[in-house]
Amino acid sequence: MNKEQIQELIDRYVSVSFKVNNKAEWLIKEQIGSDLTYEQHYTLRFIHQNGKCTSTQLAEAFDVNKSAITAIITRLTDKEIIKRTRDPEDRRVVYLTLTDKGEKLYSESEKRVHALVGNIITQFNSEEIETFIQTYEKLLKILLNIQDQSQEEESK
Repeated sequence: MNKEQIQELIDRYVSVSFKVNNKAEWLIKEQIGSDLTYEQHYTLRFIHQNGKCTSTQLAEAFDVNKSAITAIITRLTDKEIIKRTRDPEDRRVVYLTLTDKGEKLYSESEKRVHALVGNIITQFNSEEIETFIQTYEKLLKILLNIQDQSQEEESK
């Protein structure tokens, strides 16, 4: 491939990636409703899938600073959507779990998100979906490897 072809592919990738991410985020926000932000929904999703977790686990999963997670947790706690529970054996460890209100809110918003994604996915055949997901998973692995290499170089 020559430089012009590579540049064209890069431009196409950057353009479509930006547009897809923005449109998908907007559509998901529409389905979540005004009760939750995009980030709060994914926080509830992570807690729901794990049963309980710590703020450190959330920060690692979302690849953000712990202070960003603390702000989200505080808002969700204030709304009585999640609760903090200290580990009885190690009082320094605080577990986050969904309250009944949080479970209900998550379940309702997740149903709407599933309906949206289901509507999108059914516009592709099985082979297209599988190829897309495999390609996206490969892209994630490549990005994670680049991030790891970058962090290794910074620590030197």
